Amino acid sequence: MKIAVLSRNPKLYSTQRIVEAGEHRNHEMVVLDHLKCDILIEKKKPQLFYKGEPLLDIDAVIPRIGASVTFYGTAVVRQFEMMKVFTTTESQALVRSRDKLRSLQILSRSGINLPKTAFTDFSKDPDSLISKVGGPPVIIKLLEGTQGVGVLLAETKSAAHSVLEAFQGLNARVMVQEFIKESGGADIRAFVIDGVVVGAMKRQGKEGEFRSNLHRGGSASIIELSEDEENTALKAAKVLGLGIAGVDMLQSSSGPKVMEVNSSPGLEGIEKATGKDIAKAIIRYIERNID
Repeated sequence: MKIAVLSRNPKLYSTQRIVEAGEHRNHEMVVLDHLKCDILIEKKKPQLFYKGEPLLDIDAVIPRIGASVTFYGTAVVRQFEMMKVFTTTESQALVRSRDKLRSLQILSRSGINLPKTAFTDFSKDPDSLISKVGGPPVIIKLLEGTQGVGVLLAETKSAAHSVLEAFQGLNARVMVQEFIKESGGADIRAFVIDGVVVGAMKRQGKEGEFRSNLHRGGSASIIELSEDEENTALKAAKVLGLGIAGVDMLQSSSGPKVMEVNSSPGLEGIEKATGKDIAKAIIRYIERNID
């Protein structure tokens, strides 16, 4: 098969590992910068061009779309779908997962446990938001933030006021979430591929840091999920329509709570923590879905 990885940087760990895994299984692997793809729309003849040349004979695509280019990246994935090319992440699922508010609403409707979350359109009454999620300390998140950027812990009501007013002054939309103290600055990422958890790790924030993101100096170790945690991860990926997902959960006294579902989860942390060949599992997923 000819498999395209949609990635802006062929040197990224995740991109390199997927290419290696595909080549090891005797597939032709190509890396395409989705921002260099041109879309041609005409009646019953969708086409894509890469650096001026038509993209032909692609059997499957693996989208690795960065959050900053979601709009155009999704359009490219949608065009491949119109060309009857299999994609490991469908365009609509990508859009759903990137909209933090929408994804939480979908997860909530499906009965998935979440941190209590409040959102408003630049409320003049921050006290109401803070009280609705149980009072301080609270987590304040930018809707567009990634990798822990734009995520703040406000330990007092006055601190929460200051943060909300600052974001409001920048016309930045934020969510206010309850702080799960018992998680101890750690979270769980379950890596789901085609309805199966293929690996899971516990990420611990560095001392004095409530965010556990590895990009922010956190550490990761392998973890065996409880039945409740595994079922929650699988259901979250399913209701968002994601064939590949990194489901981030907090361990709480009332069971696992889903923080976020990532549609382009990185491979480096999970592979190093678990010792599992996640890239190979992605290639096998494609093989199972293409005759």
